[in-house]
Amino acid sequence: MKTTTIATTAAALALLAVNPNEAAAQFSGRWKTDFSNHTVPLDEISSGGPAKDGIPAIDHPRFETVQQADRWLNDREPVVLVNIGNVAKAYPLQILIWHEIVNDEVGDTPVSVTFCPLCNTALSFDRRFDGQVLDFGTTGRLRHSDLVMYDRQTETWWQQATGEGIIGKYAGRRLEFISSPLISWGTFKEQFSDGHVLSRETGHRRSYGQNPYAGYDNPRGRPFRRFFGAKVDKRLSAMERVVALELGEEVRAYPFSSLKKKRVVADKVAGRDIVVFWSPGTASALDNRNISRGRDVGSSGVFDRHLGDRLLSFESGADGQFQDKETKSTWNILGRAVAGPLTGQALTPIQHGNHFWFAWGVFKPNTKVVQ
Repeated sequence: MKTTTIATTAAALALLAVNPNEAAAQFSGRWKTDFSNHTVPLDEISSGGPAKDGIPAIDHPRFETVQQADRWLNDREPVVLVNIGNVAKAYPLQILIWHEIVNDEVGDTPVSVTFCPLCNTALSFDRRFDGQVLDFGTTGRLRHSDLVMYDRQTETWWQQATGEGIIGKYAGRRLEFISSPLISWGTFKEQFSDGHVLSRETGHRRSYGQNPYAGYDNPRGRPFRRFFGAKVDKRLSAMERVVALELGEEVRAYPFSSLKKKRVVADKVAGRDIVVFWSPGTASALDNRNISRGRDVGSSGVFDRHLGDRLLSFESGADGQFQDKETKSTWNILGRAVAGPLTGQALTPIQHGNHFWFAWGVFKPNTKVVQ
């Protein structure tokens, strides 16, 4: 990120806690946000460098066919999958890394697909909220290294990692997550040959395919100190990837380093029997300068183990796939049976993310880590 100093710094925001009227005047003409209404300490928010909308969201996305996108996407490259009804769309991180937000519709559902590079949080939200459809932009601010978004209808500020409104009209409210696993392009094109792929024709000139954060994804590294002032939960390394999920009052993190060895983990969370899959073959978008050459970090899937009235048990199979013990059917990372008696059946996905541990741990300190 650029280190340019802009007027609205963390120090200016901190003034709001003392004199909201005086400090809010500094935002006149720039923000309509009610800065006196906030749920987090304002001095936790810092400038990321760019100004409001300095990182431009994609508001009018164009799409290509799988065949067209296959000319410029490598099989290992990570894409965000949003599959609603009969519509499947892929949002490549080589584009999202430069824009962070795509306001779109999948089928009849308005969605925002988001990616915070500093936290590795690829998350999607339903844009329908409080009787209206919101669209989102970037504030240019970070909290604990995570993207702070704003909606253009009320200019409420939202924490991307949690979907929570933190400043403004909807402070204390929460957006609804939409399941959007991070998978390889090879997996997407194999499963959704008639899918739609976000085009690099965005109206902006960017070095799509290049990683502006080269070397950031270092298992022995740390987040940028100027953006992350909190303490790292030392149960795991700061930059460990985790499968992060929250069901009811229970919060879990499953480290990729452990999943890489086990491939399958069964658990019970908030009374639900779940299974976590991990499969190799997906590159990190934050490692090599060329995203397609990033180290293999794999991808994950989380599902309810019930298929109708049957409770299935899973084990690792060949070629990065999985097998249930009850019918010996073969399943892929998307929770779909691709061979055996249950071919064509699909498990119910559970919304989750693949966060860096430091980012999940700071927002969810009550997390239970499952090794």
